[in-house]
Amino acid sequence: MSRPQRARRAILVAALATATALAGCAAGPSPADPAAPSDAPAPVTVFAAASLTAAFTEIAALDPALAVTLSFDGSPTLVDQVAAGAPADVLATADVTTMTRARDAGLLAGEPVTFAANTAVLIVPRGNPGAVTGLDASLEGRRLVVCAPTVPCGATAHAIADAAGVTLRPVSEEQKVTDVRGKVASGEADAGIVFATDALAAGDAVETLPLPGAAQAATTYPIAVVHDAPHPDAAAAFVALVTGPDGRDVLAAHGFTLP
Repeated sequence: MSRPQRARRAILVAALATATALAGCAAGPSPADPAAPSDAPAPVTVFAAASLTAAFTEIAALDPALAVTLSFDGSPTLVDQVAAGAPADVLATADVTTMTRARDAGLLAGEPVTFAANTAVLIVPRGNPGAVTGLDASLEGRRLVVCAPTVPCGATAHAIADAAGVTLRPVSEEQKVTDVRGKVASGEADAGIVFATDALAAGDAVETLPLPGAAQAATTYPIAVVHDAPHPDAAAAFVALVTGPDGRDVLAAHGFTLP
């Protein structure tokens, strides 16, 4: 091999060695590189009855180890969404009937746990412009709003009315108790039947009137981990948070009674 050929070969070998070294540097991180933080919050998606909005929003902030995404709606709607494949980890409903439907459909990973109870009240806008006095003749000709009978707040309202021998004649039936509360608070309705916790959440925007037999028609709230939950460990941790001392304190502060 001539001297010029040997020189060109040396240059090529050196270039190849340099390219190989650079490729090695561009490869994935070395074992010495810092790993992703192991203490990152664990994601968990919670489907909960609308009447739990204020309480669950506060509970979700209690544990920094959980990154909670909350979705609120009427209990039957939530069960329909889970049945349709929505990626929920936890389901909390405002009555046993709806949760039983979820269990019977195979949507739960285990038995539900009862964590709270609620009673119904009659609310009117501040100042009571419709002069409503209760579940009586004062409702005639007034704009009454209740939940649909398939929703826990609606089933409770109708159970109380039936026991009192009163026929409800609402101008609208809502799918969420928060929608009933909103229409009364805004003055769009003269009266509405909601849960006591919703009346409390409305503050001085509404006035509250007791309903006869409300205690006997109280509704209970079950919670459960969803079958095939995307984040089962975080789901179990959230259920434990709700049913534990800190969660119970928050629920009581928002007007729920505790089992």
